[in-house]
Amino acid sequence: MENNSILLEKIEDCRDTLITLSNSHGLTTEVVIQTSKKLDKLLNEYNSNFISY
Repeated sequence: MENNSILLEKIEDCRDTLITLSNSHGLTTEVVIQTSKKLDKLLNEYNSNFISY
């Protein structure tokens, strides 16, 4: 499990990249979809750090 501050930084970087790519390539291109999936994975990892069982 990564440090949450490092994970938050990765999330912000990925979000910025996603916005830039979607503005230049459109929402349905492969590169945008793959970046969106990467962001989803990072967000899921971040959220799982706060789930207690």
